[in-house]
Amino acid sequence: MDYLLIALAIWNILTFLLMGYDKYQAIHNHWRVPEKTLLTAAFAMGGVGCWAGSYIFRHKTRKTVFRVLLPLAALLNMGLIVLVLPGRLL
Repeated sequence: MDYLLIALAIWNILTFLLMGYDKYQAIHNHWRVPEKTLLTAAFAMGGVGCWAGSYIFRHKTRKTVFRVLLPLAALLNMGLIVLVLPGRLL
């Protein structure tokens, strides 16, 4: 399997866990991950992980910025993957 796809999978797992961590911190009134960091992680090829984490952990689902930008990040990330790795995805 291509190393780039493995790296992307690991990065998306980490961004998924980042959303879970921020939710945990919110529940326990501890230091939070800045929203800018969450969105930057999403647009830095972690859109699918952040979007999935948002819904699995029910975190940031009411904020309009996240409702719009997380799906957009995921779509842009997938589009870029298709452009860069056109024959390797099947």
